[in-house]
Amino acid sequence: MQHSNAYTFRFAAMVTIVCSVLLAGAATLLKPRQDENKLLDKKKNILISVGIEPVNGENFTRSEINETYANRIKELVIDLKGNIVEGKKPSDLDPGKDTELLPIYESIKDGEISAYVLPVSGKGLWSTINGYLALSSDGVTVKGITFYSHGETPGLGGEIEKEWFTNNFIGKKIADENGTLVSINVVKGKVDPASEKAIHQVDGISGATLTANGVSNFLKEDLKTYEPFLKTIMNLKGGV
Repeated sequence: MQHSNAYTFRFAAMVTIVCSVLLAGAATLLKPRQDENKLLDKKKNILISVGIEPVNGENFTRSEINETYANRIKELVIDLKGNIVEGKKPSDLDPGKDTELLPIYESIKDGEISAYVLPVSGKGLWSTINGYLALSSDGVTVKGITFYSHGETPGLGGEIEKEWFTNNFIGKKIADENGTLVSINVVKGKVDPASEKAIHQVDGISGATLTANGVSNFLKEDLKTYEPFLKTIMNLKGGV
């Protein structure tokens, strides 16, 4: 049985419309779950950045992430002068409007602040890289770092998310002995341990120089934004 071209076009149009409606409906229904998953991933990475991970190599459950985060992380908002803005949470901020407000997270252990976590992000080679940088309570020493969202090349720039790379940051310092912001630079090749700059440097990734340069650049840029707050912490702790 043969059909006219008009019938074929009408049939194709109907199938397209039905599929579009089904896809739109599925996207709408799944969005709350997708948003929840993104929030959970951010919470998990904040916890990992301060060294809070499941024991025995197990994975966090959804409830463990939420419970541990609620017990160990305090959410704050600061202004560009480093002052805490009362009554505001990071989730309240609109990136398009609240350009003079910054999110920051305190890690609490035994009733004391053990670390400050800063969101960091910027351009790598192919993508925007998002992560969290955790500084010890002195506001200077790196406690940990995670990169949880990026589109860098697997096996090359994508290595930024691997522990062998992120562990290199632990113990490094973002400021010199005078309290001047230096940030952390990803070098090409290996860090020279005899260099005075070694405390501010981490090993690079072979074949991923542009990704590494991007990480170095946006870390310094983001740390400059948080510098007034970090200076306050350094002064309270008596310098570096």
